[in-house]
Amino acid sequence: MDVHIGLSGRQDLAGQIYRQVREAIVAGRLPPGTALPATRRLAAELGVARNTAGAAYERLAAEGFLRTRVGSGTFVADGFGGRAPDPAPGVLRPLPVWETIREPVSLEGRPRYDFRPGHPDVRFFPWASWRRLLTSQLRAGAAGSGMYGDPAGHPELRAAIAERLAAARSVRADPQDVVVTAGAQQAIDLVARVLLPPGSAVAVEEPGYPPVRHALAAAGMRVVRVPVDAGGLVVDALPDDARLVFLTPSHQFPLGMPMAPARRAAVLEWADRHDAVLVEDDYDSEFRFAGRPLEPLHALDGSGRVLYVGSFSKTMLPTLRLGFLLAPPSLRRALRTAKYVSDWHVPLPEQAALAGFLTEGSFARHVRRMRRVYADRRARLLAALPPELAPVPAAAGLHLSAWLPPGSDDAAIAAEAARHGVAVFPLSMFGATAPPGLVLGFGAATEIEPGLAALARSLR
Repeated sequence: MDVHIGLSGRQDLAGQIYRQVREAIVAGRLPPGTALPATRRLAAELGVARNTAGAAYERLAAEGFLRTRVGSGTFVADGFGGRAPDPAPGVLRPLPVWETIREPVSLEGRPRYDFRPGHPDVRFFPWASWRRLLTSQLRAGAAGSGMYGDPAGHPELRAAIAERLAAARSVRADPQDVVVTAGAQQAIDLVARVLLPPGSAVAVEEPGYPPVRHALAAAGMRVVRVPVDAGGLVVDALPDDARLVFLTPSHQFPLGMPMAPARRAAVLEWADRHDAVLVEDDYDSEFRFAGRPLEPLHALDGSGRVLYVGSFSKTMLPTLRLGFLLAPPSLRRALRTAKYVSDWHVPLPEQAALAGFLTEGSFARHVRRMRRVYADRRARLLAALPPELAPVPAAAGLHLSAWLPPGSDDAAIAAEAARHGVAVFPLSMFGATAPPGLVLGFGAATEIEPGLAALARSLR
């Protein structure tokens, strides 16, 4: 292990080394069994004679702090080491907005009955294909160069994303329009940085996706919650001063219904009239189980006001933090620069592997397979839903929302369900004004019928 030692002057160098190593051992920073650097290497690093470092080690060994094993090296002896002193509390304080944002609900662990939304079943993922592609890129040296890449993303991945969206979603996209991001949420953060000064009014759906509200608030925006009904976002409720509207028109999160065609036309007209930008999150669009798919807002946009975002977290892996943003030519340079300022780019080997995954057809095959798996789970969930729950009509996605009887405490019910081994989210966690209900994910749910039976016991 490397040991930090700072020497001052040229006097008593062995003593300085001795005291600093001893203090590190006593404070617990060097626990028992820690291997210390050889005297030759330590002396070279500190710019001192080898016998100076050796004298410090000999003194420490004589006092029992170190032990030496011939042929193995020098180690911290047992019986020493205490608790390192607590760091100073510090005088720095975060901005007030960070005190208002709650940490996310823990997604770690695997409950017995997992109805959490946003969880795909990773057991069906084609690991062998992904491992082959990723290994090939790692062997090539970070996608062939081993150097930093384009902040907008790997060229082959940008082309593959544009081609996929054109075929699957009728989205007009040139590869130059695509900015590869660390998930859809970073895409939204980049848009806010590029387009909006602090204090701007932004509109989000209520109920809606909390991380987006948090990201916009943390960027200094004034977040206005706009209600949704059976037709989606209520356009007439949008504030006149909103500069940006975030919405999920294909599959409203968390309720699940699509935005009505008349509302789509209305919100596009509203954006033109108020000189606003619409950020369309087309999450879960690959998984549609009934009805005709509606065109994305981006496909209906004639003035370049719709920015289209998406990710591969639910179609592939939650741990694969890769998403994308489609931007008009007028924003390309600024968004590319904002990505560079933010984190330069997401890992290139993963980007190149994903490009191959898309172009060789593995992604399309995986989506088709999972669509059949999830369709079966969705049908089973609807068939076994407890009578106290009234499902909200939805034709796509990996979750369903269901209303509880008026006056129910959905948070208390979710907590009670957890005691029965059932993980389910209350609708109230997605919006303070939402009626009581539960959000039931079926992506990772395997024991659906017994899980819903356990949930029913929490409703009575």
